[in-house]
Amino acid sequence: MASDNLSSSTLHDAVNGFTRPEMYTENLASTVDAYDRHVFISYKNHQSWPPRVEASDEDPLIKLVAATFKARKNDIAVKTKITVCEAREEADLSDGDVLIFPDMIKYRGLEESNVESFIEDVLVKGIPWAAGVPEVLTGSHVYVCAHGSRDVRCGVCGPELIKKLNEEIELRDLKNQISVTACSHVGGHKYAGNVIVYSPGPDGKIMGHWYGYVTPNDVPELLDQHIAKGEVIQKLWRGQMGPSVEKVKGTDDKKEVNGDVTSNGKKDHVESDNLSNNENVADSGCCQGVNGGISCCRVASFEQNNGNGETLEAQKKQGGKKAWNWPALKEGDVLTAVGVVSAVAAVVVAYKLYRRSS
Repeated sequence: MASDNLSSSTLHDAVNGFTRPEMYTENLASTVDAYDRHVFISYKNHQSWPPRVEASDEDPLIKLVAATFKARKNDIAVKTKITVCEAREEADLSDGDVLIFPDMIKYRGLEESNVESFIEDVLVKGIPWAAGVPEVLTGSHVYVCAHGSRDVRCGVCGPELIKKLNEEIELRDLKNQISVTACSHVGGHKYAGNVIVYSPGPDGKIMGHWYGYVTPNDVPELLDQHIAKGEVIQKLWRGQMGPSVEKVKGTDDKKEVNGDVTSNGKKDHVESDNLSNNENVADSGCCQGVNGGISCCRVASFEQNNGNGETLEAQKKQGGKKAWNWPALKEGDVLTAVGVVSAVAAVVVAYKLYRRSS
């Protein structure tokens, strides 16, 4: 009987788990839509979520949030994603608690009666919520898609990753510094396990990085390299919060990463149907929050900076063949210049002969 259960588990893992054939068959970079703010709403247990919790009549809070957010999306200047996460007492999360990144703010008590005021104050106006008191979040926050009713692969991989993460965190005595929470669908079922990490970068700024094809064997590296040292794991990296880029500095930098094209040469489709207002706002650059408010700055795009860098690099490689920023001379200009130089030389020689004879 035990042998039959083991065989069934192995087969299930091969089809939907960490050894399924599709693992590592696609480049992951650029499989995340550009965004600047991520809002998580704590709600129930991940095992109770329906396939589309945002459209479920049995989950009126989330449905109302989705409807109100959609109605106001043109008024929200900051590219925003909204995702459901699990309410867990041990993590001090109850139904209706809201966590906002990169602001590192938590509000308690979101209810149907105050959804409109929350979206108006916090998301539209970028001011502290009048109906709540902001609490400051600290440490690193890891979200793992475990939405099994939406996709069986996330349902298989997510809980195993959460278990392994908690085990490794406890071994390192980091329970007070790193939290791990199950979240709903974030786009990209086929990349399960899907993991999002919000943690301080080397400069202290909160960064949000997305990983796919994550297995329990990758968990120590996520903790020791990404969270502890701020080094991105390129082979698993899907993208990041902020302006869209194809590659960031991190481990495995020798490996080329190009998320625009899949292994079969076709354009990779970015699957993302979680709540987002991306398509209706202009690029916002970097955004940071202070006490629940939002302040944004505009920065040059990675593509623009990269393009300038490539131009300079190409010029450097040419060395003496081309002088930087010098205008090109036509053939006639060159001949004229040569003639002038020759005439000057003749005058100099004549003058020297004159001095000698005198």
